[in-house]
Amino acid sequence: MFYEKTNQWNALTQAQEKRLWKLAEDYKAFLSRAKTERLANEEILRRAEEAGFVSLDEILKRGKISPGDKIYLNQKGKASVLLVMGKDLEEGMDIVGSHIDVPRLDLKPMPLYEEGNLALLKTHYYGGVKKYQWTAIPLAIHGVVFTKDGQRVDISIGEKEDDPVFYINDLLIHLSADQMKKALSEGIHAEQLNVLLGHRPKKDEKELPVKKAVLDILKKTHGIIEEDFLTAELEIVPAGAARDVGIDRAMICGHGHDDRVSAYTSLAAIMEIKKPERTAVCLFADKEEVGSMGNTGMESRYFENMIAELLALSGKGELAVRRSFAASRVISADVTVCFDPTFPEVTEKYNVANAGCGIVMSKYTGVRGKAGSNDANAEFLSDLRQLFSKKKVVWQSGELGKVDQGGGGTIAFILANLGAEVVDMGVPVLSMHAPMELISKADLYSAYTAYKAFLE
Repeated sequence: MFYEKTNQWNALTQAQEKRLWKLAEDYKAFLSRAKTERLANEEILRRAEEAGFVSLDEILKRGKISPGDKIYLNQKGKASVLLVMGKDLEEGMDIVGSHIDVPRLDLKPMPLYEEGNLALLKTHYYGGVKKYQWTAIPLAIHGVVFTKDGQRVDISIGEKEDDPVFYINDLLIHLSADQMKKALSEGIHAEQLNVLLGHRPKKDEKELPVKKAVLDILKKTHGIIEEDFLTAELEIVPAGAARDVGIDRAMICGHGHDDRVSAYTSLAAIMEIKKPERTAVCLFADKEEVGSMGNTGMESRYFENMIAELLALSGKGELAVRRSFAASRVISADVTVCFDPTFPEVTEKYNVANAGCGIVMSKYTGVRGKAGSNDANAEFLSDLRQLFSKKKVVWQSGELGKVDQGGGGTIAFILANLGAEVVDMGVPVLSMHAPMELISKADLYSAYTAYKAFLE
């Protein structure tokens, strides 16, 4: 008569447990490479091409589509779509949509300055961050710079063992009397998130000798000058690889579980889809953490345009595109809150996800009175419940904390606006939006099995 959550660890067969450990190792490798949305997109498309996916441009040149075709769209190097053709695209798609941008620090257009014999970089944080968490930890720099003549230079410093790392100062405890009286949100201000770039001065230089010295190094090692920062995209992220956590190695800490764990598990799932009845799609969107706008965010129409291009190959027009989306089913694959015994007061114990109990189905997200939420239909949830029961997928339900505590949003409403059935489903995460987040390997495996069952 009573419902009890299933612990994924207890439900594993020997073969499934073997698959879980292998999946976790591959995920750590993925997460350690995918430190920015550009790098994540690059890794996704590299794996897709190895699995036989071909670009939309190649398909359009060929002039026809067939069931089982594996197609990808690369949206400006920051977002992508993977699609496996079903029997009739107009009859709808099964879509798993995640995002590959994460909270981070971006460099300002004119970041470099010198004070106190230190060369520093000014930053502008991206997404929802606790600013104090970014001080006094090793950091890396990734991104792209274009020189004055338009040459692209890829930057990646701080990940290799022999690389230098970067650092943001915090105030020493001995002089923190005033700082310690402030609210956490005010202890470190945005303009104090300045990254240490260098310290050794250029000899015989009287004016800004440290700044000139680091500019000399940048010119020598990467061929860039200060003016090149004006048009660069450079991101500051925690240095180092994803790591096992716990004496039993049952959890993973890493930068960007939100939402690259959804991207990875849906990618792993679609790689195994051959000839689905309905067209299977994985979306890897950018800009979710700041509202999904821009030409790489989910509010852009690149995915709609892709479907329009494919339907046009069969002589179908705009009406067929609308029918396809209206008949589609979508899992908005985004992470959610995990019960934390250290902070139990922010969650409601009967409606919070627990680590190890599987992927989380969230009927709604939003803020307080469900503001900004999709709020999925019961009929769609019932269909998924039956599917997961048949496929023996371990899952649980959960809300995004207590009703008036806060909340958050996903890309769900954007696809629902096109008429599709949409529900949020993702991995529960501890320390979400911290520089290093924490998940259970059991929930990683559950997400993979859920997305695979749905796409099949």
